[in-house]
Amino acid sequence: MSHTSEPAVPVVHSPAQRLLDRLAGIAIAIAATALVGLVVVQGWQVFARYVINDSPSWTEPVTLLLLSTAMSLGAATGVHTGRHFGFYLLAEQLPRSVRRVLDVARPLLMAGVGMLIAGWSGVLLLDGLDIKAAGASMPQSINYLPLSIGGALICVFALNKAWLVLQSARNKEA
Repeated sequence: MSHTSEPAVPVVHSPAQRLLDRLAGIAIAIAATALVGLVVVQGWQVFARYVINDSPSWTEPVTLLLLSTAMSLGAATGVHTGRHFGFYLLAEQLPRSVRRVLDVARPLLMAGVGMLIAGWSGVLLLDGLDIKAAGASMPQSINYLPLSIGGALICVFALNKAWLVLQSARNKEA
C-alpha cells in the first residue's frame, strides 16, 4: 500500500488548530493572489514589449517577488496540509516502532529546515534593505521577505504536525 500524503493523524479541532488552519488559508490566498499578479505582470511585460514597443523595467523585480511569495507560502501550506513531496514506500516496510520514530522525526526535520530558511533569509533581507533593486523602487533584498515568512510558517506547521503525531501515539497507548 502506498501513500500520496503523510500518515493519517486524527483531526483535532482545538483553538490552536483552528488558528493554524486559518493561517494556512490566509497564506494560500496570498500565494494564489501572487500567482494571479505574476500572470498580470508578465502579460503586461509581453504587451508592452511587443505591442507598445516600450518594455517596462519594473516587471522583472516584481515578478521575482511574486514568484517568491507564491512559492514560499504555497510550500508552507503544503506542509500544513500534508500535500508536500515525501517518500513513504520505504517507511511502510519498516517495523512499526521505527515508523513511529520517523513519523516524529520527519516533521522535526521539516521544522529545522523551515527555521534555517526563515533565519538566513531574514539575515539576507536585512543585509540588502539599503540597496535599491534595478528597475523598481523597492529594496533589492525584498524577495527574501516571503522566504523568511514562509520558512517561519513551515517551522510552525511542521512542529504542529510533530505534536499531533505525538498526541496520536499517546492516545493509542492509553
